[in-house]
Amino acid sequence: MYIHRTLEKALKEALEQFPVVLVTGPRQSGKTTFLQHSLKEYNYVTFDDILLRNLAESDPVLFLKTYAPPLILDEIQYIPSLLSHIKMIVDADRRKYGQYVLTGSQIFPLMKGVSESLAGRIAIFQLFPLSWKELHSLNLLDEKTVLENMLKGFYPEFQVQPNLNPKFWHSAYLSTYLERDLRLMRNIQNLGQFQQFLVLLAARAGQILNLSEVGKECGISQTTAKDWLTLLQATSIVYLLEPYAKNMTKRVVKSPKLFFADTGLLCYLFRIESVDQLVHSPFRGHIFENMVIMEVVKCFAGRGERAPCYFYRTSSGLEIDLLLDHGDHLSAYEIKFSSTPTIGMAKSLIQFKNEYPVKHAALLTLCSKHLPFSHGVSSEHWSKISSFLL
Repeated sequence: MYIHRTLEKALKEALEQFPVVLVTGPRQSGKTTFLQHSLKEYNYVTFDDILLRNLAESDPVLFLKTYAPPLILDEIQYIPSLLSHIKMIVDADRRKYGQYVLTGSQIFPLMKGVSESLAGRIAIFQLFPLSWKELHSLNLLDEKTVLENMLKGFYPEFQVQPNLNPKFWHSAYLSTYLERDLRLMRNIQNLGQFQQFLVLLAARAGQILNLSEVGKECGISQTTAKDWLTLLQATSIVYLLEPYAKNMTKRVVKSPKLFFADTGLLCYLFRIESVDQLVHSPFRGHIFENMVIMEVVKCFAGRGERAPCYFYRTSSGLEIDLLLDHGDHLSAYEIKFSSTPTIGMAKSLIQFKNEYPVKHAALLTLCSKHLPFSHGVSSEHWSKISSFLL
């Protein structure tokens, strides 16, 4: 079963304008399936194959002659030295577009090689786990369906195998994929301590990140905590939402908010194993906010765009969960895990809208009804957020 990804359109447009395209994203987000389905005419090589990896490393010229374009090179981060050889091939004919499509699961190390070798020659996209738009075409979603998907997460494997046990899958995901990537990027000796670090971060999902505090609780230095957080960003496990300020050199809050790229992994780290546990969890609001924030990020990524997402918070206590900066105006959203929205929940939105050029402001909840409040602020079902971005 193949689920069409919204990135398909942007990918095809990029292949008509660039000689090389890179698709990054977490492991198991569906990069390989997406490309093989979208680009059936392309040859395919994966560097998970150790023999092909050795050939590409020992004799890159022979490798690129043997596997000619149009070519998909999967998990290119294993052979970063190949990028300079690809550069020489595409420079021979810069107008020959769509020659190579690369994938990688380790964004930051890969981007370093890309910027050094393929600057100006490559379009870069990020493929996250499935969005609600890809799964349900934005039909109004009942609460039970929402909770079930929040619990198991949005990796494509759960759509291929609906009866898959989330606990077992996420356990295997951490041990098989994260540990492999982490050992490749850093020689982390104490993986148990790293998993404790992950759990401590999970407890802070949706909150302003105090990395020094996390490091102390985990028994590691602040330098190590920063390094480990970078690893989680590099493997697209966590997402950092930056604070907003009109003057970007004077941010109201310097520290970002932390979110996980997928709520299934977040629930696993909380040891939430059922919808009933999720409903009664003190973290349910943070998990719900995490899901909505990532839905917005996925929508922009599906168009090949960087999400202009921020949060807002002042020392006086005014806080907005999500701001979208459109350049000449803002969109502002508060996110509440509630089926009974009240105007009190929108108090911050109303105040913020009076002070900033906000074009659209809404309280996003589980309630299916459109409820108009004062000053142009309304309550909307959270799934409407995707249509607001069109």
